[in-house]
Amino acid sequence: MKIDRQQLIERTYARKHPSAYIRVGLDTGGIAAGASLLYDRLKALVNEKHLPIEVEQVGSLGLSYLDPVVEIQSATLPKLFYGHIQPEMAEELLSAHIDRNEVLDRHVIARFDPDTRSGQTPAPSGKAPHLVFVLDTDTDENDKTDFILFSLREEIKRSINTNPPAVIRALDMRLYNKGVVVWIPHLGITYTHVLAPDVTRIVHQTLIKGEAIEDLRFTSPERQNRIVLRNCGLIDPERIEDYLAVDGYQSFAKILFSPSSDPILDELKASGLRGRGGAGFPTWLKWKITRDVQSDTKYVICNGDEGDPGAFMDRSVLESDPHSVIEGLLIAARCIGATTGYFYIRAEYPLAIKRMQKALDQAKELGLIGKDILGSGWDFDMKIRLGAGAFVCGEETALIASIEGKRGSPSPRPPYPSVSGLWGKPTAINNVETLAGIPAILQMGGAAYGTIGHEQSRGTKVFAVTGKVRNAQLIEVPMGTTLRDIVYEICGGCQGTAAVKAVQTGGPSGGVIPEAKLDSPVSYESLKDLGSIMGSGGMLVMDENDCMVDIAKFYLKFCVDESCGKCAPCRVGGYQMLQLLDKIARGMGEATDLPLIRSICVSMQNASLCGLGQTAPNPVLSTLRYFESEYQAYIEGGRSYARKMKKLREGGEVVRIP
Repeated sequence: MKIDRQQLIERTYARKHPSAYIRVGLDTGGIAAGASLLYDRLKALVNEKHLPIEVEQVGSLGLSYLDPVVEIQSATLPKLFYGHIQPEMAEELLSAHIDRNEVLDRHVIARFDPDTRSGQTPAPSGKAPHLVFVLDTDTDENDKTDFILFSLREEIKRSINTNPPAVIRALDMRLYNKGVVVWIPHLGITYTHVLAPDVTRIVHQTLIKGEAIEDLRFTSPERQNRIVLRNCGLIDPERIEDYLAVDGYQSFAKILFSPSSDPILDELKASGLRGRGGAGFPTWLKWKITRDVQSDTKYVICNGDEGDPGAFMDRSVLESDPHSVIEGLLIAARCIGATTGYFYIRAEYPLAIKRMQKALDQAKELGLIGKDILGSGWDFDMKIRLGAGAFVCGEETALIASIEGKRGSPSPRPPYPSVSGLWGKPTAINNVETLAGIPAILQMGGAAYGTIGHEQSRGTKVFAVTGKVRNAQLIEVPMGTTLRDIVYEICGGCQGTAAVKAVQTGGPSGGVIPEAKLDSPVSYESLKDLGSIMGSGGMLVMDENDCMVDIAKFYLKFCVDESCGKCAPCRVGGYQMLQLLDKIARGMGEATDLPLIRSICVSMQNASLCGLGQTAPNPVLSTLRYFESEYQAYIEGGRSYARKMKKLREGGEVVRIP
């Protein structure tokens, strides 16, 4: 049933969430960890027991290391997030919350509420029991959690007779290397570095009197700012009503009847938004160029061909909040005067494709896509096209060729797609993250968004942090956040006992940044100065066991395998350089190899046809820049050194280059 503009603005079809619910994170990562089975089991139990609680599916909260993740709110307990809830725990979870009014020990994700608009939600009855969560966040073997738990419980028994708070061991506090952390949600207080002498103070001054202990209180602001990820993990991605309930399509409704697209461009210009696909070109300028070209037909394309190893930013958004991407593409299309849009999504993302198609069908049913949208007289349609997994098709001209049914290989530029793109018509191409953030930017105002960020890099950036990191996850941080804060404060530092050695940003096209440079801010300019790039948002953490020669080989081999072979600098240069790296890694390198490698890198950067060949040397050049001693050690040590290093790495020992 189609709706009109007034019905959309009044949110006639918006769905109201129930007061008691369980939400299960059903993205690809959650499903792989058992979330689908958990969801089915919870639904079956709720139906069997006729419980007054609704079981819903949502997308990813980004907490990959804690999957399966569950959010639950009952009539008697506040909203809580649980991690590592396996299907066999479904009955215990329901029994604890519904029958016993208890919280599961060792599973609560403390200090976490991604919905910053509402904050921590109290129980609907207002009679929720007070809870205190405890966890030692240090990584040493001396875990002091149980000691502080016991001490708090004993002091509470002695001092509080009426409605004593329950003291529970948390699973994760989202704080790391802060000693024992005590979180008291009903007071909104978090304490760090808690020691035995502090227990009495916490009970008497805070739990009894309600006063904060300032020398223990953790007051640092939240490092993440969820704008692109604002709805991920909070709404059912397969229900358009859920998206409408969180101001979905409101930005589109406001601009649809505007006689000019200049106000949209002005807002985007004020926001400072640059393309999040890697190049960082100003979004407003790309749209303006496309709009100003005279043509009877124009196109918009969403680039969902996420090909970087370890990257899952776009996949998570497509799976968790597909309507935000659709709304962003609608706004882009209206701004430039397009009549058709395409979603180019790699076929390896079946869940993302399924949910995007369902979202498109729902939007068409309500009249948000199709003929005479909301009575405006404007016609616009969207289609999905599947990519076959070619990394080079992330490049704009190769992507266009693929949609046209041709071999996915780049074409010389100019002309740029904004002037002559899909089927020779003006085409605006933006990636998933860029489009998903645009509705929120127009809602909050471009100037407000522009206050977030760092120098020329405004707003927030989504990163998929993986590798040798304690807590691999999807994060969204303001531009200007340091790499050190991301690795240590948000993701908990290095996994295991080895130290962080380097961080790779930008995937195969990016560079390796050493630990000594991690205080650098995340921005387009600063990463370029370090020999890397922002890229689409992959971030790989490496430790002392990682050999930089092997890292350079891995990324270069990926680019050689993915090269379309159309131009000689990339096709021949990449292969020649890979042979030289392999020669060095086998202990057969010569002193003349490193100057030759650098020479090939410069040739590829200057003469390759597209970004793949131009940036393929980045991992090699950055490892040479910061870790040339490792190359020299292989060259000077010969085969015996190469065998020694291989044996040490295979044995799991920490490898330190002298």
